[in-house]
Amino acid sequence: MQIIPLPAFRDNYIWLLRHGATATVVDPGDAAPVLRYLADEGLTLGAILVTHHHSDHVGGIDALLAAYPVPVYGPVRENIASITRRVGDGDVVSVPGGEFRVIDVPGHTAGHVAYYAAPVLFCGDTLFAAGCGRVFDGTPAQLHASLERLAELPGDTQVYCTHEYTLSNLAFAAAVEPNNSAIAERMALCQALRADGHPTVPFRLDGERRSNPFLRTREEEVIHQAEAQAGHALNGPEAVFTALREWKNRF
Repeated sequence: MQIIPLPAFRDNYIWLLRHGATATVVDPGDAAPVLRYLADEGLTLGAILVTHHHSDHVGGIDALLAAYPVPVYGPVRENIASITRRVGDGDVVSVPGGEFRVIDVPGHTAGHVAYYAAPVLFCGDTLFAAGCGRVFDGTPAQLHASLERLAELPGDTQVYCTHEYTLSNLAFAAAVEPNNSAIAERMALCQALRADGHPTVPFRLDGERRSNPFLRTREEEVIHQAEAQAGHALNGPEAVFTALREWKNRF
């Protein structure tokens, strides 16, 4: 199975999974790049996977269904009219070329899900390269718990998020941990990728553990910086995460 990024809007990626002459797409916020790629490559759409309800992830579904009446898998706890097969934690989704386990990852939204088939993780707007999603209709506690859960996956997990936010996220990470050499090394690598027009996604989970402050809420320097921003002592990783997320919102 080949996984192809289809750029959309200003900084989105729609992920297309190619298996023989059939494709599956993840979070198609815009139908146009998907339809164009399918036509250019002579492919047929076989299924759609959805992580959450935001329009830049679901806006293209109806147009795709008009051309290809395929199953649409999406979170059971979100109101997305175009979903035909609602899924939740532990469910297994079979698409052309593979099977994905559904993982509930609320926080960015209340019903957000991810799809995992080792070593591939499609996580929507939960975990970004060197960052994480904002909290909309979920809670900071939910998002922290979801990130902790994803961080337990194997280190060689290839993380496919849906936005190219890496350089701005790394700038924030460097502000949180100015002495972390892994962040500086990753910044140089990602700057080179973007200068050449390449995505910085996917990325390995073990690299996130070394350079993503939202996965490093037990590190002394991260705690110190979060407390400085909050203006008071913080009681535990969840409180540190919440302070970091609020800081990033202002950054």
